[in-house]
Amino acid sequence: MSNKKTLVLGASPNPARYSYLAIDQLRSKGHDVIAIGKHLGKVNDVEIETEKKPIDDLDTVTLYLNAHNQKQYYNYIFLQNPKRVIFNPGAENEEFAVLAREKGILTMEACTLVLLSTGQY
Repeated sequence: MSNKKTLVLGASPNPARYSYLAIDQLRSKGHDVIAIGKHLGKVNDVEIETEKKPIDDLDTVTLYLNAHNQKQYYNYIFLQNPKRVIFNPGAENEEFAVLAREKGILTMEACTLVLLSTGQY
């Protein structure tokens, strides 16, 4: 299995949140994870950052933010040049999806946890 470096946007240190579970599952399957959220925290060995920082060799951005809260990250995400963006349930955003596809980025409306559990990640 190949490591797909993944940015989790909307990361939460709350174990009841889907972003927490996604970080946990991504790590358990051997993927490098960068986590950005509103609050500092930690999910196992992954520090949740609040600042945008450059990421080399980014494969996937998985979104746990609603469309309104994604706007501030558009340019940041494009600067990281990911191969794909996953819009998890509740994060659907046609405006951003169109902009991403125009830049050659694959977009998916999917659940990261389901993709991981079914081997489709």
